[in-house]
Amino acid sequence: MTGTPTTQTFRIAHASRGAGVDSSRLALPCAITREWAWGSSRGARVRVCLIDSGVDTAHPGLGGPVTALTVADRPDDDGRRYRIVPDESGDQAGHGTACAGVIRAMAPDCELTSVRVLGSGLRGSGEALLSALEWAVEDGFHLVNLSLSTRRTEHKEALHDLVDRAYFAGVTIVASAHNRPVRSYPWNFTSVISVGSHSMAESEYVEVNPDPPVEFFARGVAVEVPQPGGGRSRLSGNSFATPHVTGMCARVLGRHPGLPTGQLKYVLAAIADNRI
Repeated sequence: MTGTPTTQTFRIAHASRGAGVDSSRLALPCAITREWAWGSSRGARVRVCLIDSGVDTAHPGLGGPVTALTVADRPDDDGRRYRIVPDESGDQAGHGTACAGVIRAMAPDCELTSVRVLGSGLRGSGEALLSALEWAVEDGFHLVNLSLSTRRTEHKEALHDLVDRAYFAGVTIVASAHNRPVRSYPWNFTSVISVGSHSMAESEYVEVNPDPPVEFFARGVAVEVPQPGGGRSRLSGNSFATPHVTGMCARVLGRHPGLPTGQLKYVLAAIADNRI
């Protein structure tokens, strides 16, 4: 599979440099093709949680129903400060709608749930993020898309514990690397699938990174995405590369239910387009 390079200048941190990877370095257990990986799967019966800025559920570019929830700052029945409730505000930033559109474009039949934790300025609290992620893990989603991260070190330990808990519970977290060369979380924890960007125009073109910590690169430049109110625009960033990988994982799980995070990483590495 090939892609056509775009002409847009690409200055996002954690971006592909176009390096190839020697297949012998991948230590794959067997030969894996895209036909084996997903074949005709469209992600049916795969539950995906998008933790972001909400969604415009009426946008036709989402390709189907989306359950819209948010984190409310009031105690739940267990006495915890935050609870998950229906979202009546929608997407005030456009970021979540864009990511939802990419996920659905890649895996049209997945069951998509949005949990809003970011406001109009793409700002939110670490506590809300932790609460949303804990809820998603407890609810047993197959995949969680995190096209966001935090630089706040006070949340690092709790996030690390939570993504490890997700890993062992069979919940795969696909997390975006920061767009700048800064330290942030949880993308650089090994229990998540971390994603940066490449500038190829092909949506299914994926690279395995020969120089971690970020593990995979997906399309993240001039990606056409839906925006609140029914419009569309072209956006760039690791945020929009991440849902491409989430969608690929949904297709794999649609064909091979129950694959844990580690095995999904193997599959992505095996089908990477930069293997030589």
